[in-house]
This record gives sequence, C-alpha cells and structure tokens, in this order.
Amino acid sequence: MLHAALYAADDEPALILTYSWDRLIVDPVPGPRSPADFTGLHQLTPHVWAVPGTATLKPPHAATLPRLAAELPHTFALIDPYAGATGITRQLDELTTHFTPETIDLLDVGGDILAHGNEPTLRSPLADALTLAACTRAKAAADVRLLVAGPGLDGELPADTLRPRLGPLVTTFTPEHTQAITSVLNWHPSEATALLAATALGARGLCEVRDAGLPVPLTDEGPTVHQADLTPAFASNRLAQSIADTTTLGEAEERCRAVSGTSEIDYERAKAQRLSQQQTDHADPHGLLDQIKDFEQAAVTRGTTYTTVRRLTEALGLTSEALQHLTQFNAARASHLPASVWKLHHR
Repeated sequence: MLHAALYAADDEPALILTYSWDRLIVDPVPGPRSPADFTGLHQLTPHVWAVPGTATLKPPHAATLPRLAAELPHTFALIDPYAGATGITRQLDELTTHFTPETIDLLDVGGDILAHGNEPTLRSPLADALTLAACTRAKAAADVRLLVAGPGLDGELPADTLRPRLGPLVTTFTPEHTQAITSVLNWHPSEATALLAATALGARGLCEVRDAGLPVPLTDEGPTVHQADLTPAFASNRLAQSIADTTTLGEAEERCRAVSGTSEIDYERAKAQRLSQQQTDHADPHGLLDQIKDFEQAAVTRGTTYTTVRRLTEALGLTSEALQHLTQFNAARASHLPASVWKLHHR
C-alpha cells in the first residue's frame, strides 16, 4: 500500500525486509522464524536471505511470507533477530551497501514503535524495538525515514498518546491504494494491516482485536501515514536503547523482561501450551454458527461495530484451520472490506 501511494510511478518494485513472525494464528511455534526454518531461500548478501514464492517451511513451522512473495511483485527478505539488534544492523548495512537504495522507509502500522517500552498496553514491543535500534545504529541511519501508518490500529498505544509524537502527514491511503493487496487481504490474517485497508475503504466504528478483545476505534485518522523522527524515537524508547547492543534474541528477551516486565515470546509460549489443550475443530457447523451469533450479539451490546476473524477464532477457541475457513466464508459475504475484518450484525 505504501509503495502504491508513494512509489508506483517509479515502476520499480521494492525490497521489503520483514520478520516472518505470524504469531500463533498461523505458526504453532512461538517466536519469529529464522532462515534455518526455511528451505529454498535465495541468498542476497552474506547474512540476508530472500524468501521466494517457492520457499517452504520445515515442519512444524508455518508462515505466510512465501505466499506473499508469490502474489506480490516485491522482493521479500527475512529479518533475522536471532543475532539480536546487532545482527539486524549488519543485515541493513549489507543491503544498503549491495543495493544503494534511493529511499529507506521504516514502516510501522499502529505506532507502538514510538513507545517508551514500559507502557502497560504494549503487547509486542520487542519486534519493533529491535528494528528501531538496528536502524538507528545502521550506517545509513541518516537516510532512514520512520513512518507510522494507522495510529492506534494495532490496539497497543492509543492514537491520543501517539498524536504528539507524530510528525508531518506523508499520505492518506485511499481505496485505490488498497487494490495493490486486495488478493492478499482475501486470505492473510493480519489485523493491523487489514484495519488500515478497512479504514481506507471507509470503515468507521469500533473494532475488537486480538484474543483480549482490545477495542480499536476506526476513524478518519486510520488511513493516514505520518513521519516521525528516528533519533528522538530511539532516545525515548527505553527498550530499544537497552537492546541496541544485543547479539542474540535470548539476550534481547532478557532485557525486554527487565524493561517491559515480560517478553512477547514468553506470552506466546504460555499461550501455545494453553491452546494445545483448549482448541477444537467445531465439526458441527450449525453449533459454530450459533456461537458466532451469540458472540456478535454480545459484541454489539458492547458498542462494537466490527471484529477480526482472529479475535473471533480465539474467542471461540478454534483452530488455525477454522480461522482459514472463517476467513474464506467472510470473503464470500457481501462486503467490500478485507476478509479478516468481520462486520457485526444484530440478530
């Protein structure tokens, strides 16, 4: 979407350096995936591997990245956090030396990259803090533009908290920009990106996300993209500062626990164990439909307009396979919104 809004006229695809970290809605194994978890990767530099559409995951791992690479025209390369922030900095340095890019954008959907690192509402601070620290220490740091899309849409820091930390407006996504990922939104379970697209398509109201049912307002601010200052963001983020010199993911986790009270991977580990005992396939489709209707009624009573398929799946204790079926079902409903955004209906 960012490429469609800012760079489509150049007719040049992007190289997107990203985590393979689909959380437990896709991947049964807690934490991010490393290059060793894949087969069929393509080496770009000594420490950077591209993920082509033909790449596969070694069991029991799973990831959405190969399918993204197959459906989109851009090159996807894998952020490897297992060498800590230092390792990610090395990856950035290798890429900028090898490709000499015209622009470098560090894009976060939601804005928790602008956190201080110890806010009680943070759910996944480690991934953002690692990337922020790495970009700040990279040789090309002066050329990195920090962008925040959809302030508050990830359900972590509220838009009111983020607003004073945001710089100038860069662009506002439109329905035309969402067309770049329409096919992806029919199957990909991402909540924040789906809500970003949904607000660009006009969705307004209150949406429940994640397993906790966090309420996320969908407003005119949703489809905006703002620039923020990289250096002050790092200076204000205690977690990013504390992990900037880490050389392993385990070391970064330890420091995350010290600053934030916990590590998001600890949460995933505990959740994975819990889900292995709770999830059910709900073989009876009529029983599942009744449960969905009950959930919808209760959510509407709470003032909720939308939810996500992820939230619905986790609230009902369903499997990842059931999530895929619900996403397909929702895609077939009469809706112009992403398939992972579920519009609630009164009985």
